[in-house]
Amino acid sequence: MTANSESNPNIDHILIVRLGAMGDVIHTLPAAQVLREVFPNVAIDWLIEERWAELLCAPGTPRRGSRSAQRPLVDWVHAVDLRAWRKSLFTVSTLQHISKAWNDVRSVRYDVAVDLQGAIRSSVLAKFSGARIVWGSSEPRESPATVFYTRQTIARGSHVIEQNLSLVEAVAGRKINPPSAKLPRDAMVEERISRELAKQRIHKYAVLNPGAGWGAKRWPAERYGEVARELSSDGLCPIINYGPGEEALSEEVMRASGDTAKPMKLSISDLIALMRGAELFIGGDTGPMHLAAALRVPVVAIFGPTNPARNGPYGTRNIVLRNPASPTTHARRSQPDDGMLEISIDAVAEATRRLLTSAAEGSHA
Repeated sequence: MTANSESNPNIDHILIVRLGAMGDVIHTLPAAQVLREVFPNVAIDWLIEERWAELLCAPGTPRRGSRSAQRPLVDWVHAVDLRAWRKSLFTVSTLQHISKAWNDVRSVRYDVAVDLQGAIRSSVLAKFSGARIVWGSSEPRESPATVFYTRQTIARGSHVIEQNLSLVEAVAGRKINPPSAKLPRDAMVEERISRELAKQRIHKYAVLNPGAGWGAKRWPAERYGEVARELSSDGLCPIINYGPGEEALSEEVMRASGDTAKPMKLSISDLIALMRGAELFIGGDTGPMHLAAALRVPVVAIFGPTNPARNGPYGTRNIVLRNPASPTTHARRSQPDDGMLEISIDAVAEATRRLLTSAAEGSHA
């Protein structure tokens, strides 16, 4: 059985529901691209949290209309700001924003909605979109979500990307190898990042990401600084990527690096542009790591309590460092994982050299 706009003439509009977070949205891109390949003439839209919309659409670009390099994958980005709405739920402004967002979604009259998040709220939104058919996993992250699905399938595969692909393959009715990830390209942002690199006389560089969603996934900042020293001595400029609230963390890395590391506070679009030119990425289980992997940047991944078989770098050259003593858990503990603390500076530095050497050999093969 094949599924396309010819064999399924009643499918004109598909809605993907994956609200966040950064890494999870990136893990969903291959599945979205499979839908795009199988249904080339169908409008494919996406319901996403506002703060992650730059992963689908460059800032300043219309979020609806003909696809372009600035919005390469979906026809309409429906952005919701659930976090902000919860803080002022009953104000006139919030109610107006909710009404507009929901009217936009329901006005399309979706034929199919695909919940690739598996949470109660995402399944509710998929159902309330008005779609005739709502697909989801038979074993979602939150089991009550299945109440809102009209069709279910078993998610197969070890990695979350493979699980997402298996779900959309059920929608498509056949298996297809996903093409490379399509992320927005913004010429103005790329030019600004290029000018900044030239201004600081940075040519070859590695991106270090010391932050993480919670403390148990965070390798010590001073160790990133020591690795930065090693990278600098090997001729690579270490660039520290940090986000809101991570200024002190960045400063700690910079001090430990002997000021060899260059801190950069970047938007998502900035980070995409910077990452495209990176020789290497070093960091833990974070959105920026998954972005690096999606852009085929070699990755040294430092893992603690999360499972690299499910959440590790996918589709790129990589070395994953994880101590067998680390428990597999998503408990959001603030204290560093003891097993992760056993991963030494020398082990990370040696992994970077091995990976850079293999990448160089691969480019000359």
